[in-house]
Amino acid sequence: AGVSKITVPDLKKDDARLNFVLSLFERQNRSIEPAAAGRITEVLGGKTDQLAALCSQLCFDFEDNPITLKIVDQYLISDPQVTGFFVADKAAEGNYAQAILASRRAILQGVDAIALIGSLAAKMRIITKAIAVKNGEISNAQAKVNPWALKMAMRDLGGWNDDGIRKCFKCLAWADEQCKGGTSDADYALEKCISMIACRGR
Repeated sequence: AGVSKITVPDLKKDDARLNFVLSLFERQNRSIEPAAAGRITEVLGGKTDQLAALCSQLCFDFEDNPITLKIVDQYLISDPQVTGFFVADKAAEGNYAQAILASRRAILQGVDAIALIGSLAAKMRIITKAIAVKNGEISNAQAKVNPWALKMAMRDLGGWNDDGIRKCFKCLAWADEQCKGGTSDADYALEKCISMIACRGR
């Protein structure tokens, strides 16, 4: 008696996860930016217990309303996966300095360069799909990308061309080989990729 039944939602789809996070904040009379909610779901997936715990903690630790993407990134920056997303986002935005500083901080925290290179490659794949969607070559559904991630990528398309994209993927492949080969230049290879992406392959 007196115990309320909690229904665990089915969070297999991106939209369901996003709506679940938004609802968690609404229950506490708070709000969160869609991009920030998207970051949380991209990192934690459909793990309802972890999503609920993190959202509750963010509401407790921060008075900001809405909770922003910057706050979420700062809160989770010690997580290697989130750090990779943050570095890739800054590089894609053309913010070379912040991307480099974040990558160096991540390396000091013990994140492998190859993990960060993987995040950069994932970001480039999203950018490539965003360009294809914008050009009408594929639909949003065919892109098979988290909707909020696709929307964010759309904002970073300025200055890209086919040659620049090709050079970035070539640099990422080279950097991946450098890391897997155990070379001492793995950090250099990572920073070269960041520079290449931030400068749109130029």
